[in-house]
Parts: sequence; structure tokens; C-alpha cells
Amino acid sequence: MKNKKTFLLITLGVALLMIGFFCLAQGPANNPISLTVAPIILVFAYLIVIPIGILWGSKDSKTKGD
Repeated sequence: MKNKKTFLLITLGVALLMIGFFCLAQGPANNPISLTVAPIILVFAYLIVIPIGILWGSKDSKTKGD
């Protein structure tokens, strides 16, 4: 993770995961934050932010190596 953008994206993804799991643990089972907000944040972090950070980093390392 030599690239600063890659590091920031993965850090943002980890922060979103922490926020998502924190929201998931709040209140009773029928809490709207636990049922709607937390899963949206977690899906966004797992399927969009972290993969973009990983793929962006591998793309940068391939272009710099040539």
C-alpha cells in the first residue's frame, strides 16, 4: 500500500465497518438503525470501498513496475 489514495480508501472502509457494526449493536432488534442503516453501511464498505482500495492499489503497482 504505497499509494496514499489506496491507504485512505482502505482506512475509510475499515472506519465504515466499525461504524456499521457499532450501529448494528445498538438497541433492541426492531431498532431502525440496526435494521436498515447498519446493513447499508456494511454492504457499502464490504462491496464497494474496500475492493476499490485493493484493486486501485494493484493497478498502481502494475503500472509503476513496467
